[in-house]
Amino acid sequence: MRPLKPLPVQLEVIASRQEGLISGAQLEEIGVDASWRHRLVRQCRLIRVARGVFDTYVVPPHLRTHPGVLDHLRRRAAWIGLLAGGPGSTAVGLCALALYTVKGLPRTIRPEVVVPGGGWRPARDGIVFRAAGDMVTARFAGEFRIASITDALALGVGQMRRDDAVAAMDDLLHTRTATVDDLVTAHDLARGHRHVETTHPWWQLADGRSESPLESRARLACVDAGIPPDTLQLEAVDGDGVFLGRVDLAWHLPDGTWLLAEVDGAEVHDTPEAVFRDRRRQNALVAVGGSRLLRFTATDVRGAMVETLSAVLRAAGWMPGRYDDDGRPATLGAVGTLL
Repeated sequence: MRPLKPLPVQLEVIASRQEGLISGAQLEEIGVDASWRHRLVRQCRLIRVARGVFDTYVVPPHLRTHPGVLDHLRRRAAWIGLLAGGPGSTAVGLCALALYTVKGLPRTIRPEVVVPGGGWRPARDGIVFRAAGDMVTARFAGEFRIASITDALALGVGQMRRDDAVAAMDDLLHTRTATVDDLVTAHDLARGHRHVETTHPWWQLADGRSESPLESRARLACVDAGIPPDTLQLEAVDGDGVFLGRVDLAWHLPDGTWLLAEVDGAEVHDTPEAVFRDRRRQNALVAVGGSRLLRFTATDVRGAMVETLSAVLRAAGWMPGRYDDDGRPATLGAVGTLL
């Protein structure tokens, strides 16, 4: 059997920067002509994903399981659009947010791009080609461009469900990638896009204290159930001022004690080190008194979590809006007072 012709080393280098993808034009530049590309596709050494765009990963996207695979697939969608549009193209909407590594985005996004010159084109191969409009862009990865955070968010929010949109805005605030003023600007820009009417209340729900999309969704579930947390990321200390821990969601009960809730995501809490750390922190919080700590997982958020918390809060006579959240730590003890 005749050995396979070795691929140029530049192919892997280029593809590694583009989530495993490479364009026909880039292949031409490194000496892989149309005839060679055709043979590589027949041999399944390259997988055609769109006209002029090829995947060097032979494992189908839906079968990929490596860590961070969802982020990889979102960025892959963005690169499909950029490579299909060619040098000078601009990633927009959810694709731009994915390239900014914003957390909380939908599991799957569609390729969406503005081609050089900004003219509209009909969709093909699942790729949406948008007209440029009035948009701020920046250089990205050499010859490509990316929409600004505000422009990307203005277009992207209307393409998401509420929980995803709020989680993405939470992440932008939490990582300080965007400010509250940036969100106001993005909201104003969004008014010119389709499907924005239902999103207007969502922009007021963003809170940068949420540290993960799961925490954002847990908070929204509580809001929807009529039990909005009194505070987020509550810092708890003992009577001597010794720091005990920080808790995701907290409610200050009428008797002066606290109801505390932790939402555990697999990525952060499943390692042995994290399990031991969480156990020590939980023991310290519970041992000092003045609080009740409940733990939930992602599967609990829209079911057992709100049911359990609602029952405890109802039995305690808690009512929303009675706690003045000034950001100070809570001193846990017999009465759960504030410093």
